[in-house]
Amino acid sequence: MELILVTLASALAGFIDSIVGGGGLILVPALFAAYPGAHAATLLGTNKSASVWGTLFAAAQYSRRVKLPWPMLWPAMLASALGSFTGAWLLTLASPQVLRQFLPVVLVALLLYTLAKKELGRTHVPRFDGRKEVVVASLIALVLGTYDGFFGPGAGSFFVFLLVRWMGYDFLNATACTKLLNLSSNFAALILLALKGHVWWHMALGLALANIVGSLLGTRLALKYGAGFVRLVFIGVVSALILKTGFDALHL
Repeated sequence: MELILVTLASALAGFIDSIVGGGGLILVPALFAAYPGAHAATLLGTNKSASVWGTLFAAAQYSRRVKLPWPMLWPAMLASALGSFTGAWLLTLASPQVLRQFLPVVLVALLLYTLAKKELGRTHVPRFDGRKEVVVASLIALVLGTYDGFFGPGAGSFFVFLLVRWMGYDFLNATACTKLLNLSSNFAALILLALKGHVWWHMALGLALANIVGSLLGTRLALKYGAGFVRLVFIGVVSALILKTGFDALHL
């Protein structure tokens, strides 16, 4: 029964994550609820073993329909991978409990800003170009990649928000780029956690297939309805993240 529940959660996580990030909000709590006695790193590693595949398929779908800034993305993807590898290594040594207390506050600020700026992310007008764009994107990727490897919930949503607010992308282009940055961070963290023995491979295939199905459905909707739709989903996901992380912080 536990396996069925977490497999369904993986499909829903892939769906949400492919549109605007935040899939960890669904699958990670499901794994913790189903297997409360397991090591946190093992459950997070198992989550990565599924989400990396959903993210890969979503990235492939977006890359066919959205013109991606590859000169900026390659260095940023490397920075994201390096940060995530470091974060995952820290996860095997320390607990991410402290982050849970501050995360709801950050998410509330992010949501309020997005609601106040109604035109935020509706038009695609990049603020930087050339080397400056590479530096800014790589800095974002390094910081959030580290966070994703160490803790994870909301990492995709943070990527989208910073690409929109700081770099001037619309929500659709930001989501497309986020899939590749998330792919790098997920893959790097998965490698480290797998090497440390923190992945349940007997569950990985089923969770991955479910995640891919959800991811393909979500990507189709995002590409069909565009930036306005992605913005609404973003607001919904961040609101749900606030409720979930706020509840967790109060019950530490």
